[in-house]
Amino acid sequence: MVDDPPKWRRRKTARSGEIIDAALDVFADNGFAGAKLDEIARRAGLSKGALYLYFETKEEIFRAVVRTAVAPNLEAVRAAAEAFDGPFVRLVPMILDRMARMIGTGRLPAVVKTVIGESRNFPDLAQIWHDDVVGPAIGMLAGFVARAQGRGEVGAGDPRLYAFSLAGPVVMAMLFRETFGAVGTDLPDLPTLAQQHASVVLHGMANPKAAP
Repeated sequence: MVDDPPKWRRRKTARSGEIIDAALDVFADNGFAGAKLDEIARRAGLSKGALYLYFETKEEIFRAVVRTAVAPNLEAVRAAAEAFDGPFVRLVPMILDRMARMIGTGRLPAVVKTVIGESRNFPDLAQIWHDDVVGPAIGMLAGFVARAQGRGEVGAGDPRLYAFSLAGPVVMAMLFRETFGAVGTDLPDLPTLAQQHASVVLHGMANPKAAP
């Protein structure tokens, strides 16, 4: 039987989670530049001084938000895709549907818009987002495309560029919703878009020499 971790260690872990949850809301509400450490601390129920016991900089908090609140969702999509036992034409709609539901809810769209809008002034944001989210997502999709090419299901082409073709419209629609949600009502439904896009793009990717 494994002993439970000491109570102080459990509390430290819980406190870190509370800070990350609070930071996610503050980044989504105010952007990175506008996010204040004292506001993150206040929402987490801590003093600003106590916050520094857990994180030394705002960039460090943002990295923790990405790795704790965002990256695990991507890993769940990857795990489901790896476990899928079926042809590429059925795998792609499943992946895009899960991605659409992941990026279309909660505070994630606002954080994505923050990264895009502020990465020029805060290049660390772009690096963190690339290393923990975008890079793994494109790599995952490219890997599945390459495997499908090896089975003769997908025609010739750069798997990585195919990956951008697969994910691009869903991401663009998510940004459209986040940018114009407050002023427009004709907003694209991400799961519906994902399924329609999957149907269209798979026709273009299909190996013309493959058996019907």
